[in-house]
Order: sequence, then structure tokens, then C-alpha cells
Amino acid sequence: MARQRRPSVVKRIEAAINAVVPPGTPVEVAESAEVVLVDIGTTHLRVAWAGEGWLGDVKPLLDRSWEHVDVVAARRMSPGARAALSDAGLGWVDETGAAEMSLPGLVISRSGRSEPKPDTPLRWSPSVIGTAEALLLGSRPTVAEVERTTGLAAGTATNALATLTKLGLLTADAARGRGSARGVVDRRALLTAYADAAAAATRPLSIRVGILGDLVKGLAKLGRRWDTESVAWAATGPAAASVLAPYITEVTGLDVFVDASTLATLDAIADKSDLRPIEGGRLVLRPFPTPVTRHLSTRVDGIRVAPWPRVYADLRNTGVRGEEAAEHLFEVVGSG
Repeated sequence: MARQRRPSVVKRIEAAINAVVPPGTPVEVAESAEVVLVDIGTTHLRVAWAGEGWLGDVKPLLDRSWEHVDVVAARRMSPGARAALSDAGLGWVDETGAAEMSLPGLVISRSGRSEPKPDTPLRWSPSVIGTAEALLLGSRPTVAEVERTTGLAAGTATNALATLTKLGLLTADAARGRGSARGVVDRRALLTAYADAAAAATRPLSIRVGILGDLVKGLAKLGRRWDTESVAWAATGPAAASVLAPYITEVTGLDVFVDASTLATLDAIADKSDLRPIEGGRLVLRPFPTPVTRHLSTRVDGIRVAPWPRVYADLRNTGVRGEEAAEHLFEVVGSG
């Protein structure tokens, strides 16, 4: 039997559409299996809900060739999701007041209102973010395994797993002890929640420096120097994706974590590496977001890279191509 839409989703779709149609336009909404039926004046639409509205949220709807959908609604439609829907000939609307819909006798095009960067949810501490990162990499959700793979203390690992369970991302386990295992409820849901929290917790602390020549080769050379000087580092974003799961043909900027906690430390690392701060510089240096991210970083083809979930989270917020590269990364290394 097809699953029925929750009343709250139906109301959200109705409110989103009412917010973008011309005043006085009659809108009627009815619940149906899998989709919501919406009448705008004399036009009948089948509307599907795509949750947060990232490219990964809308792709399953694009793959459902057996089910016709006219419009996709979401909380906030990302640039990548907008582009994919437009390419598929589908309209879209979100709760920021943005929409692109072409209806008989009516074309709706609204930019909406930008949302401020959300605060990091209180439960998503650095240790919880790091634990989610480890689980996405394949660690079993036991205290002993998380402690071993992340370097977190046993008590911290216990609390992080309990938090993820309370958030509904892990199944609860009646067993007790370091080896008792929970289970990941939905891998995609865990990744989305992690990426949202990781992005919200990102510190603005960074410096831009100049770098010449081929960026990836230049980073490999610079990384060898950092290794000899015992400077911990790891690439994220397009440079990391270019070795983990190539998608973007040309890397035009580098985003690199280094072991620094203050702007002065970042400046010192740059100065010691003969890197000069410059506006528009193609290399961005910033602190590791959590100790676990540093701990889980690995070396691939001469480049030290951050864990793929962190690379995914950073790519996802760099525009349409970055979001597409993030989804490609998930399909290649993260969906197994």
C-alpha cells in the first residue's frame, strides 16, 4: 500500500504555494498517495515533498519515472536541486518564498528571502559530529569501536552515541556495555543531519594565500613540506574530491585544514611555508573543524584528504557544480 503524506507536510506545501501565487488566486489541496494534489485556479498539479531540498533529496523524485510529478516542494531548495528540477522540466517551490513554476496562463518566478546561517543544534557538539563522521566511514556504532576509530574517550563516545540515538539517527539497543551495538536507521538521513550540523558549526576563521601553477600538484608539494615540519593538514572541497571521486574537471581553488586554532597560528603556518596572504588567493587555510576530522584524515595519491563526509559537507555549499560533485562523491564512496 502506498504511504500517505503526513498532514503537516500537506499544510507546508499549501502554505508554500499560497505564499508565491498572486493574491486572491484560489488554491485547493488534497492528500493523495505519495504526492499531494493541488489545484491552482483551474490548473491541477501533482506536488511531491523533498524535505530539506538538497540535490540528494530531489534525485529520488527525478528517478521515479513511474510516477508523474509536476512540482517539487521543500524547505529551502538548493541551487543544485533547482538546476536539476529545471533540467527535468519540473517546477519547484520552497518555504523561503522562492519558486519557479510555469502554469497555463501563469508563470511564477520568485527569488524568495535568504535565511540567516542557522546556529549549530545544541546536541551536535564536536564529539557528536566526529562520531557521526566515523559511522559514515563504516565504524560500528559501539562505544569500543567509536573510541578506537575516533580517539574519543569512552565516556565521550558513549554520550555521542546516546545523542545520535535520541535524535532518531541510530536504533536503540537494549544491551549494555562497550561492545553493544546500535544500528544506523538511514544512512542518507545521517549524512544529511551530519552535513547540516557540520556546515552550521564551521568557524569563519581562515586566511587566503597565493599559490601558483597547477593547484593539486602544488598542494602535494606543499603537503610534503608540511609533513617534514610536522604540520597536520588535510584537503577538503574540490581538491579532495578530485582524488576521492573525480567529477569537476578543473580545480580552481584549494580549501585546506591545518592544525591551527587562532588567526595568529594560521598566519604563522603561512609565513613559515612562504605563503603570502592575498585577496582572492586560491588557497584557503582554516582550522580542522574537530579533532576527529584530523584523526580520520587519510592520504590518497599523495594528497592528505579529510574524511569523505566532511568533503561532502563542504562541497555541498559551493554552488551547483559543488553540490553535483558532492552527490557524485556519495555515490562513489559513501553509498555502500
